[in-house]
Amino acid sequence: MPVFFLPPDAITMPTITVPPSLQTHLRDSLRLELGEQIWVCDGQGTRYLMELTRVTKQELTGHILSTSQEPARTAPRLRLAQALLKGEKMDWVIQKATELGVSEIIPLQSRHTIVQLRPERLDAQLARWQRIALEAAQQSEQWHRPVIAPPQTLTACLASHPAPALSLTLTERREGKSLHNVRLPESSNESVMVLIGPEGGWSKEEVTQAEQAGSTLMTLGPHILRAETAAIVAVGILQSRVGALG
Repeated sequence: MPVFFLPPDAITMPTITVPPSLQTHLRDSLRLELGEQIWVCDGQGTRYLMELTRVTKQELTGHILSTSQEPARTAPRLRLAQALLKGEKMDWVIQKATELGVSEIIPLQSRHTIVQLRPERLDAQLARWQRIALEAAQQSEQWHRPVIAPPQTLTACLASHPAPALSLTLTERREGKSLHNVRLPESSNESVMVLIGPEGGWSKEEVTQAEQAGSTLMTLGPHILRAETAAIVAVGILQSRVGALG
């Protein structure tokens, strides 16, 4: 059973009131009944084991049986800056990166980006990505949902604050350091940002810009990976190195 995220104000010890946005899913899709137990999370580091005490078409409430606290973080946070991808590829990257435990996903507009988001569609697209991240975080039993930043330029991303302790830009068809041996920060208060280009790759100007901004150029080896593949491989390697994947 997934761990369901609730807003903190839905939790009033010792009772939890499930908001309408989640009631239909629990009651109609999962067909939960009176007396069943589920885990919910406040997104702030606490999980609650809840026993359903009232299930109606208008209300779904439960009693808190126990609580569990998030283990202390011992590794830096990982931020993924992904150039916008066409079709469902961006959705897929957001879903899988969330399952792997990234703390932030930053959609990028780059020179070779095929997708051009229309301003009037931006709010709806952000809401879609946030929903995908929420569902993936619940399914993979994360303690937090990743932040989905508004789409931004490479320039804005490289100048973001707070700045990451380490910025890594994946490039293809060139020499570069390996994710397996690049030195990573150790403090849990720091972050690592990895930048992945679009289907057409970074332009020469963008690679130069990233390097001049202090981002280290990296490679995944001699083979050319699709952008969405490169993103998940890179996140997996880094999360494994900092111990986030066991």
